[in-house]
Amino acid sequence: MRKIYATAAVWAVLLFTTAAPAAAQNREHLQLAAELRMLQEQNQQLSLALTQLADTLKAVNARLDANEEFQRRRFADQEVLVKNLGSDLGTIRERTQDTDTRLRTLKDEIDALRQTFLTLPSLIAQSQMPAPLADPNNPNAAPSSAPGGVAAAVPAPTSAPPVLTLPPEAGLSPNRLFETAFSDYTSAQYASAITGFQQLVKTYPTAERADDAQFFIGESLANMKRLPDAIDAYNQVIQKYPTGDQVDMALYRRGYMEVEIGRADAARATWEELVKRFPNSQGAVLAKQRLAGLSRAPAPPAKP
Repeated sequence: MRKIYATAAVWAVLLFTTAAPAAAQNREHLQLAAELRMLQEQNQQLSLALTQLADTLKAVNARLDANEEFQRRRFADQEVLVKNLGSDLGTIRERTQDTDTRLRTLKDEIDALRQTFLTLPSLIAQSQMPAPLADPNNPNAAPSSAPGGVAAAVPAPTSAPPVLTLPPEAGLSPNRLFETAFSDYTSAQYASAITGFQQLVKTYPTAERADDAQFFIGESLANMKRLPDAIDAYNQVIQKYPTGDQVDMALYRRGYMEVEIGRADAARATWEELVKRFPNSQGAVLAKQRLAGLSRAPAPPAKP
């Protein structure tokens, strides 16, 4: 009987000792399962957050793309607007220059008419001056004089009113005078051209085209082979119009004429002066070419 009890006690101890580790392992498994479920839930939350973040990024990118497209179109429109404004400004500038030219021409015309009107009284007085009394017995004798040394006057016939003669340049503006003279120049009517250019220089010495007229006086004389006179005309351009736009070409042409009459050293000095004073002008470019030719070729003999 005691053996039976002892055996039962042993089995009870064995059952107890084996059941305790099994319960402990079961608790660890449950804890691990709970932690795993927590990790799964956190993973799902992170996945949801990542999805929301991706959607937000897509929305931001879409807005950035839309803003970039808007800015690009805006810049393109502004560029077109700036180009149009530039074109409009160019048109306005051209019209302003054309208007300015027209106003200067009109001013020259008015000045020419004013100058003509100012000379009219003296011209009328000259035309109305009575002719001196001639001796009918001696037509070749000098007119008789009244007492006091004053020539006797013959009354003007009523049937023939005095004729008022205006100078050929009366009422013509500097531009008109220049265009008329330049037309003669291009037609090789150099004598008439010189006369027209001289009238412009004499009547309007400070006009805008006075230096051009003086320069073409030299060109006309050069075409007529009057080279020393042409040099004098170019010198007038250089001396009278030092701020004009024909000085460089006047220096170049003066040097060319000096070479033609055998004064190569004077031509070299003229062209060197031109290059020094107006290094970027058209005349300087031509002068440099001529100077290079002078350095390679011997000076021509002086003409008698």
